[in-house]
Amino acid sequence: MDSLTLLVIIVVSMALLFDFVNGWNDSANAIATIVATRVLSPFVAVIMAAVLNLAGAMIGNEVANTMSNMVRVSTTTVGDQELAMVIIITGLLSASLWAAAMTVLGMPISGSHSLIGGVVGSAVAASGVRILVGENILKTLLAMLIAPVLGFITAYFFYVLLIRMTATWRPSTLNRAFGKLQMVSAGWMAFTHGTNDAQKVMGIITMALVAGRFHETSADGNFVVPLWVQVACAVAISIGTAAGGWKVIKTLGHHLTKLGPPEGFAAETSAALVLTIAAWLGIPTSTTHTITGSILGVGATRGASSVKWGLGEKIILAWVFTLPITAALGGTLFYFWTLFN
Repeated sequence: MDSLTLLVIIVVSMALLFDFVNGWNDSANAIATIVATRVLSPFVAVIMAAVLNLAGAMIGNEVANTMSNMVRVSTTTVGDQELAMVIIITGLLSASLWAAAMTVLGMPISGSHSLIGGVVGSAVAASGVRILVGENILKTLLAMLIAPVLGFITAYFFYVLLIRMTATWRPSTLNRAFGKLQMVSAGWMAFTHGTNDAQKVMGIITMALVAGRFHETSADGNFVVPLWVQVACAVAISIGTAAGGWKVIKTLGHHLTKLGPPEGFAAETSAALVLTIAAWLGIPTSTTHTITGSILGVGATRGASSVKWGLGEKIILAWVFTLPITAALGGTLFYFWTLFN
């Protein structure tokens, strides 16, 4: 087996490992609220999320195509091809390490931020900033900054509308009705998580296959994700979701604000709507940022004291540090790789 083929195999393995870790951390995004409101047991909620993640990951390639075009990868020589593989491997490794550490600590972080930070840091260490496709990176970063704000605003006004519409309902009727509706909203959230997050790794693997000349782009220059890559990524993120990051689930579902079925339905529906539009536009968006913003928006309708803003600040700090830490780690890992090879 030649060195380039071996590197491509390592890329695929590392990408699927990251997908697993991403699902492990992001399992909370889809099911934290439905577990917190006791509409579903944790086990049933995790299985439901895993199945719908799998389904969502098989729909569309728009996000994968954007992720495939984050860096300009040359494939003119074997040396260029191998360099591209090393950039991707070290970027994926840095993202996986950070996401796993934050999951153990119970911090919901953005797998998208981790992945972009790792790959960008490694790419810059290899060839400088000229290798970056600034348009796609800027579009993704802006979406990640705007997503929690959109989630907050959408959830705030949506829940206020729900309160007014159901003002005369009995509490028991309210909880029973929205408990059933929350099954739909949590399922939608899990589905959109698959369409957004699993596709990011599909894009990375496809970029590696093209760089190694194991796959060709379409006539218009876009990346066409092979079916086996779609299936593998969908399964990996689903298994990670099934593993369940319980500390992260508790952070989002129990510790940030008090949630009942109506609040859970409003938060999930608002976040899923934002993510669906982003996936349709081909913009890689953080599900973590979006659902966290939505939960904060719902909590804020009951007054500032209803939200644990101190915990919210810790979560935001984890978001802020994700990009620079993964970029630095990606660059460091690339340096050590080249040092020992």
